[in-house]
Amino acid sequence: MSGNRRKTAYVVRPPTAVLTRGFDPRLSVGSARPAVFRSSTYVFSSPEAAERAFSLALGRSRPAADESVDLIYSRLSHPNAEILEDQIVPLEPSATAAAVFNSGMAAISTIFLANCQPGSSFVYTVPLYGGTQHFIHQVLEPLGLIGIAVPAGDTIALRTAIASARELRLVFIETPANPTLRMSDIADAARAASATATRPLVVVDNTFLGPTFQHPLTLGADVAVYSATKYLSGLSDMLGGVALGRDPDLIAQLRGLRAILGNILQPDECWMLDGRLPTVGLRMARQSKNAQRIAESLAGHRCVERLYYPTLFDEPEQRRIRDAQCRFPGGIFSFDVKGGKAAAFDFLRRVTIARNAVSLGGVESLTCHPATTTHSELSVEERQRAGIGDGLVRVSVGVEDWRDLLQDFREALDAL
Repeated sequence: MSGNRRKTAYVVRPPTAVLTRGFDPRLSVGSARPAVFRSSTYVFSSPEAAERAFSLALGRSRPAADESVDLIYSRLSHPNAEILEDQIVPLEPSATAAAVFNSGMAAISTIFLANCQPGSSFVYTVPLYGGTQHFIHQVLEPLGLIGIAVPAGDTIALRTAIASARELRLVFIETPANPTLRMSDIADAARAASATATRPLVVVDNTFLGPTFQHPLTLGADVAVYSATKYLSGLSDMLGGVALGRDPDLIAQLRGLRAILGNILQPDECWMLDGRLPTVGLRMARQSKNAQRIAESLAGHRCVERLYYPTLFDEPEQRRIRDAQCRFPGGIFSFDVKGGKAAAFDFLRRVTIARNAVSLGGVESLTCHPATTTHSELSVEERQRAGIGDGLVRVSVGVEDWRDLLQDFREALDAL
């Protein structure tokens, strides 16, 4: 028998791919992990290579399969961005390409600006992260774009809005919604969008549950967008944003606008984020288990009027959506404290382990009062419609021992 056996084609799973693809140690003097490339400009291998690089960068040509293209300038791209964009793709099933940005809002704003023109419309679910809502009201609408708000979780209303909107270019869904955790049906929205004449993009802010517990692209969405500041990074020490899509041409379009806007993620941050991708699933699994134990234990406390968490949904439609598109409930819960704002503030003052700070997804637990912080840009009427009351507290659960956190929260509530 011959000693030369052909290897069977085998596709590795995401936790392996994120550590093995997109990086060649031979290009980094043999380093086992990527180095940081702090350079603003890059030397061309030849005048012809420079011409080719600019032709591709300006969209005059399309790259050939497996073509190696010279880098030009770090505002357009750089080695650490290319490595990160390649290595993050396996984490989002059905994704073929990614674009990295210097914040989650940079990613979101670039997606809107690249796909919506004055006079066109977009549909979005509410509540949204306050920064996204502010961008819609303060930037997009004054530019002549028409935003159509739909309550999160209202499947029929979302379907109707998509079908009836004129010149619809984009459907933006944040699910679970921040901070009420209401879920919207991604697959139903994707079907409704594909049935329209304009075929709008379906974009999902997947920051709360992805890329570990929810996969929008497999449900029919075109783009999954992240604040990489949150779970992807996980240490509350950097800002970043990522957009992943099924269509590489769409992601290339985002990269092109990113080069104009200058909002690419810088080399050091790309290097930091790339090093944390292999532990995203490990961290999120611990945070989800912690949050579920704590949320379910606090739900019956005498000072908790209502607790918002996926395993505690009481509406049949919310349960249906949860079971159809989410693997696990995640590390965020919110609750209404009896006594309104004064009681909520008192609770935040008394908590000792979890820190009173905005943001989420870090290894440390954080608590905040959305009505006066993350969602304070919304009007009173908008907050009321979204269910963001004066007594609402949002908790991002970290990787501490859940029993210590539960004791901390119980003692703070008991003292009210």
